Order: sequence, then C-alpha cells, then structure tokens
Amino acid sequence: MFLELKNVSKAFGDKLLFKDLSLQINEGDKIALVARNGTGKTSLLRVLAGEELPEGLHAERHAAKAARIGYLHQDPIFQPGQTVLEAAFDTDTALTRAVRSYEAAMLDPENMDLLTKAMGDMDANDAWDFEAKVKEIIGQLGIQDTQQRVDSLSGGQQKRLALARLLISEPDVLILDEPTNHLDLDMINWLENFLQRPSVTLFMVTHDRYFLERVCTTIIELEDGKLHTYPGNYTVFLERREERHFHQAIDQEKRKKLFKTELEWARRSPAARTTKSKSRLDSFYELKGSLRKLNHDEEVELVFEGSRLGSKVVECHNISKGFGDNPPLFKGFNYKFAKGERVGLVGRNGAGKSTFLNCITGQLKPDTGKVVVGDTVEFGFYTQGGLSDKQLTRRVIDVVRDVAEYIPLKKGKLTASGMLEKFLFSREHQQVYTSQLSGGEKRRLYLLTVLMKNPNVLILDEPTNDLDILTLTVLEDFLQTYPGCLIIVSHDRYFLDKLTDHLFILPGDGSVVDWNGTYEEYRGHVIEQQRSVRAAQPSTKAAPTVKEAKPNALSQDERKEMNRLEKQVTKLEGEVERLEQAFAKTDNTPDDYERLGKELAAVKEEKDMKEERWLELADRA
Repeated sequence: MFLELKNVSKAFGDKLLFKDLSLQINEGDKIALVARNGTGKTSLLRVLAGEELPEGLHAERHAAKAARIGYLHQDPIFQPGQTVLEAAFDTDTALTRAVRSYEAAMLDPENMDLLTKAMGDMDANDAWDFEAKVKEIIGQLGIQDTQQRVDSLSGGQQKRLALARLLISEPDVLILDEPTNHLDLDMINWLENFLQRPSVTLFMVTHDRYFLERVCTTIIELEDGKLHTYPGNYTVFLERREERHFHQAIDQEKRKKLFKTELEWARRSPAARTTKSKSRLDSFYELKGSLRKLNHDEEVELVFEGSRLGSKVVECHNISKGFGDNPPLFKGFNYKFAKGERVGLVGRNGAGKSTFLNCITGQLKPDTGKVVVGDTVEFGFYTQGGLSDKQLTRRVIDVVRDVAEYIPLKKGKLTASGMLEKFLFSREHQQVYTSQLSGGEKRRLYLLTVLMKNPNVLILDEPTNDLDILTLTVLEDFLQTYPGCLIIVSHDRYFLDKLTDHLFILPGDGSVVDWNGTYEEYRGHVIEQQRSVRAAQPSTKAAPTVKEAKPNALSQDERKEMNRLEKQVTKLEGEVERLEQAFAKTDNTPDDYERLGKELAAVKEEKDMKEERWLELADRA
C-alpha cells in the first residue's frame, strides 16, 4: 500500500464537496478519477498529495514509509531565473543531485578535484544514461532549447516542463491533474506509452477517454459526494455505471410512489402533531429533496434550431500565412467548406492551427490569397482565451443574458436560465459570480456563450480542455446532430474520431494534408511509413555524404541520442525474441507464464517508446 485515505471530507464555504471518503492506492495501480467540474476532484488530489490536510472528525491520510509522491499541479511553480534544464533537475533525488553536481563541475573544469568527485557520483548512481533520458523526455514534451529561461516559456510550455520534471524525478506514485492539457497529439501518444509501463503507479484526473481505455485499470467516479469504484477500463466503466443508474432509476420509481402517498398525508395537515408525525413530515421533506436532485441529474439534451446557411460557406483561395522571417505555417491552401461538413485540424504545437482558424474567421489577414465568407454565415468561435475579464466580474446568469435572452429550439425556445440548467448550472448556481467557478465550470460557461449565439459555422479551438466527461458527452451528442459546418482543433483523439469525417494535417512544412479518415488511422499510417523509412535507412557506419543542412537539423546531442537509441532498440528486439521463445516452452508453470508475460509487456513497451523517439529524430535528420 502506497497511499490511503480514510473518512475524508471537504467543504468549500457552505458547499460540501464530499464526505467520509476512503480510498487506497497500491503499487502498480493505474486509477482515474472521473467527476463533474466543481465537485472536488482537484481538492481530493491535493489531499492525496499531502498539500491539504484531510478534513473530518476521523479523517486520516497514510503514506508508505519513504514513498515518494509526485503531483502535477494545474498551475506549476518554478524558481525565478532558472533555465529549462535547471528546472528539470530541480528535484531532490540521488540521480538529480549527481547530475546537478556534474553540470556545475563542468562550468569550472580547472577544479579537477570537484570534477573527479562529480564524475565518481555519476558512476556510482549510474547517471550517465539518466542525463540523456532527461533530455529525451524534455524533447518529447516539445521543449528543445534546454538553456531557455523558464520565465520566457508560455503557460502551456511551463505545464509541459512541470510534467517533464515530475517524470524525471521517478516518484513511487504519480498524481496527475489533467496531464494531457497543452500537449499535442504526438506528445499524448508518447505519454500514453510511458504511463502504460507496469512499474508506474498512477492516480489521475483526465477527460481523455483513450487514456481511460488504454492506461487505466480502475476508474473511480465521484458523484453526489460519494465514490463509486469500477475495476476495469473506460468501456467497463460505462457498462457498470449504466447498470448502477438503471438500479437507481428503479429505486427512483419506488420513491415517487412513496412520495405520492406521503404528499397525500402531508396535505391532510393533521391538527395534532405528535413526535411520530413530525418525524414522518421530516422524512417527507428529505424524500422530496432527494427526488429533486435525481430529476436534476437526468440526461441532458441539446437540440438547437440553427440559423439558415446558404450554399456558400467559407472559401479559401490560395491562402498562406507566416510570421517574420520564419517559413510560412501554411501556403497555397485552396478549399471550399460545405454545409454540414465536419473537419478536424491536427498538428504539433506551433504548427499554425490557431493561426489557420484566425485567417478563416477574418481575425488575421493571410499573407497571400483571400478568404471569402458567405453572406449567411454566422461564426461561433470557441477560442483558448475563454471568458473576458469583464465577464469574470458578473454573475453566471448575467453573462449568458448578455449574449441572448433565449435560444431557438426546433420546438419553441429556451430561456437563458433554462439553457444554463441544461448545462448543469442549477438556479442557485446561476446567481454565483463567475470568478468563483472552478476552471472547468468557467470553460463550460464560455462554451455556452458561444452556442447561445446560434451559429451556423462552429469553430472549436481545444474545446475539451478542463471539461468533465459528462459535459463532453453532452457536447458530443449535440454536435453529432449539429446541422451547420463544424471545424475542430483538439488534442482529444476520442473527440476527434467521434465527430469528424476527415482531417486537415499541418505537418510543419507549410503543406496542408487532407486525410480522409480518423486520427487513429492517420497515426497508424504515419508509424508504418516511418518504419519503412527506418528499414531502408543505410547503416550509420556508412561513409558520410555531404548534404544541405535542414532548418530542423539535429543537434550534436540529438545525433548521439539517435545512435544510442538505435543500439538500445536492437538490444531490446533481441530481448523480446528471447522472452517469446521462453514463453513458447511447454514446461512453463502458471507462475512462469505470468512472470514472462509481464516481462514481455514491459520490454515491448520500452522498445516501442525508444523506437518512436528514434523515428522522430530520423525524420528530422
């Protein structure tokens, strides 16, 4: 047992988030916490990580002796003036201390005693490969300049650096709060492979359904202040959750019948209130409150009447856009968007996805070509910026009413207050000031302000960040019947695969590739192509040829890393073959099969991760 909570409660002001919760994290567990925004997910993580004290009369938190807990904050903190490499090594372990000492000694090469001691510490802690591993993790998470000051990084880059620092420190338990936010799809695939390792013990909050499906072995749902545990992945979770709700519905019908009987009794207003009758009246009001809560949690449906959209939607005629002396992000793009079209936009961070959307909506002018927008087009643009400073000073209901008093539906119309209820904001919650909402609730409210404009061309730039799974499901159900044109940028692979018919890929060389299929199909296609390239790659021992340097040419450290990875992959391939031969023996006991299976899975995962990093470097070489 690594971590355990017993009888833990948490309140935010007068609002009770959860009460008397108990849970346990054992070695090798991969647990995900699923809950609505504003129900206390982050608070529970902070208690687990030891950053907040457990509340409650008999509340306890136990951690195994010497167990190291690593926690990924939503808003990471770094020391002022640090470089990326200094921040990455800013953890107190024997390995990081050895590397820090060695890096410091290298700055003073004349002090041979210091350098000799530092090299001895590196040898003693087997830290030479560790330093290379650190640079690999940082590179995989999209930060190439390790001497860049942390202060100059964007918020997204700082979140990625915090994740890198956490993975580098190799804690016994990883506690991650939305780890895929600010990661592009390549980074998410790499992180997914990393966390699948049998040696990783994990407790995380995520809305990434593929993570829940492929990484997690247990899903815990926080609902109505209680924990419900579902052993298995996301598919099993959905099935068992549906079963639980089915039994709840049966129970609700029984409660309704009881409520009807009790209501008739209450209306008779007995003149003499005995202790027994008062107790029965108290039970009646408690039953009434529970029914109201159950009714409030029923399935949410959004069926809008979209504004009319003509035959001309958005036409891009030979558009290009770049900044400064850098190569264009995209060039010579020609396309006519159609009514009812559903397209996803995919590319690495910095590839130009947001710039592309801003050109389409007229917020940026392309360097060449032009964008023609149809007369009937009404844009709804969900950006990464979110609510404005002014909106954060207003009540929830007023923010929505500022956009529209009502939204037209296929049958009738829905008021701003009714629309908020559909988006899981109760009448009481609508009177709260927006600044008091959780991060996910603010994103949900911002999404509502975009939809309240009743657009017929809907553009969503990373809409899934900080949204809970229930809200995502509601949004997906709406978008599947949305009659207008839909353009989505998202790192959520499940969201993309469910809602888009084709993808525009921005590979980073100025081109735009139109892929007729899902992202998962595209990813498989790219990996297969890269493997073919690797198979045809000449030996590194061949005589060097003179060629023109590429803008993304590898650094000397990256070339060394590439050579080292090639040797490691070859060694791991041999280990896979050895284990497969051992697994095929007929005299293995059940324990042998279990042990060999775990070893084989771990080696294959390590080989795939190193192979993917090699392919990435080879693509730039």
